[in-house]
Amino acid sequence: MHHITDLFQSLIDQFASMDMAEAEFRRMLVDDPELRREYKEYCREMETSDRRGFAEYCEEYMVGQNEVWDSLNDYDNEE
Repeated sequence: MHHITDLFQSLIDQFASMDMAEAEFRRMLVDDPELRREYKEYCREMETSDRRGFAEYCEEYMVGQNEVWDSLNDYDNEE
């Protein structure tokens, strides 16, 4: 499962928007049956649909990134 989330992370980092990252991921799914199988397994384990799995990961990732920045801002405000 680690491989698929590494791929998600790579796409998020590479593209300027979640929509562009998801479009690229969907294109990759069409071309790679093994990736499709791994993605379906990921979605089943995360209890999400194939349609929402990537988007839900992105949303969760963005929340985590915001929390990192918020904690850094909190630290700066303490000084």
